[in-house]
Amino acid sequence: MSKRDDTVLLTPEQMSQADRLAAESGLSYAGLMDNAGRAIVDAILERYYQMPVLVLCGPGNNGGDGFVVARLLKDRGWPVHLVMHGDVARLKSEAAANAKAWTGRIEAFSPDLVRDADMVVDALLGAGLDRDVEGDLKTIIDTVNAAEGKLVVAVDVPSGVDGASGAIRGAAIRASMTVTFFRKKPGHLLLPGRELAGETDVRNIGISADVLGTIGSTLWENDPGNWQLPHADPGGHKYTRGHCVVVSGGPLQTGASRLAAQAALRTGAGLVTLAGNRDALLVHANHLTSIMLREAPQWTALEEVLRQTKAKSVVIGPAAGVGQATAENTAAVLRSGAAAVIDADAMSSFAENPSELFELIQADAGRPVVLTPHAGEFARLFGDLDGSKVEVARRAAQISGAVMILKGADTVIASPDGRAFINANAPPSLGTAGSGDVLAGIVAGLLAQGMAGFEAAAAAVWIHGDAARQFGGPGLISEDLPDLIPVVLGDLVAGWGLSG
Repeated sequence: MSKRDDTVLLTPEQMSQADRLAAESGLSYAGLMDNAGRAIVDAILERYYQMPVLVLCGPGNNGGDGFVVARLLKDRGWPVHLVMHGDVARLKSEAAANAKAWTGRIEAFSPDLVRDADMVVDALLGAGLDRDVEGDLKTIIDTVNAAEGKLVVAVDVPSGVDGASGAIRGAAIRASMTVTFFRKKPGHLLLPGRELAGETDVRNIGISADVLGTIGSTLWENDPGNWQLPHADPGGHKYTRGHCVVVSGGPLQTGASRLAAQAALRTGAGLVTLAGNRDALLVHANHLTSIMLREAPQWTALEEVLRQTKAKSVVIGPAAGVGQATAENTAAVLRSGAAAVIDADAMSSFAENPSELFELIQADAGRPVVLTPHAGEFARLFGDLDGSKVEVARRAAQISGAVMILKGADTVIASPDGRAFINANAPPSLGTAGSGDVLAGIVAGLLAQGMAGFEAAAAAVWIHGDAARQFGGPGLISEDLPDLIPVVLGDLVAGWGLSG
């Protein structure tokens, strides 16, 4: 399925390329800067009444945008003070022209200017920050952040946030709103940058979407417009919707696999079976009715269960226990030909020899495999990979051959072919025991219905986040999530204008 181009994310380097392509098509750099400044002012005027404003300008194009903002607000009668960090004489091209067009004073920074302003416009640094903030610039940022009750509007990204990674480079502005241009940057969605950006408003400054084809970004914000859920065939039945098998932990560790199984069934798998030893199944039998139970005390029996059930997808790992038995069961799953979700203990069972797991995954490229690590599990398998969260997730997907769900409040979904999503809809309430088991089950439920691995992983992460949002407040526990999945699916189907 093609991806919505309004969800494309551009790195600072790619955004520079977009600017250049726009200029080559006839839109001047001066026009782009003027449009950017006007877009910021429009965003401000749409939200706020006139108030005293302090505009903080830096030495680059971001500072040039700030001079445009200051001039336009002053022309509308707003009280404006402007501070330039750096030597105005060293501004180049369009930024220098806009500084010359400013008819007010250029003032030295003082904490009193921050105190007396109701709004601060942060045009100090751009998205392509290549060094840590220090010295006088850090003092300015710290002063703004320490001031209480100020509206802070950041130009493009909050100064000090790396637009590519979301990392804080020494110090960073905490904004109420960020106005960015053409497309969001990864740093608007990756933590901690997302927390500092406030409301992110994307504005058109005249760049045509046609440039995206030349740029060729393979990173998107996760959104239902980028994938399509399996559509139930009116003439179908439970077998056409796929059989999902979930491998159980021991009798005192059944809850995690049960959550995964319930989530898979609620997501639409036609049949779901829990497989494990007899003692564990007796515990499950006290809790379940619509989920089937099959004995599989060791890997050879599991192989037979997967063959007899014609499993389309399998979940292994939730509270399965770390050790040789789980490693053997995981190998049996990966040899079965079924789509596989390798979660939790199934990953950790290969911590001493990750290459063994990767070889099993890569032995059959015809079926999707999804790995679902949190940061600790990721480190056990992949060590310390350098780069942003997107870069390390992509690299891990390439190394392993699996679709990667690198979990967190800013979950990244990455495919071995380099495509990736950043997810931003998960509320903090999802940080509760067992929620990851539910996520594994949602992925498997979609895989059982024949959804492609990368899209199934992305859809599952979004559905998982929206289920928590649907709960609507504090007190969420993992047992609440499976019953909310049909609500999310119903909303998606209604939004797409589909029937059941």
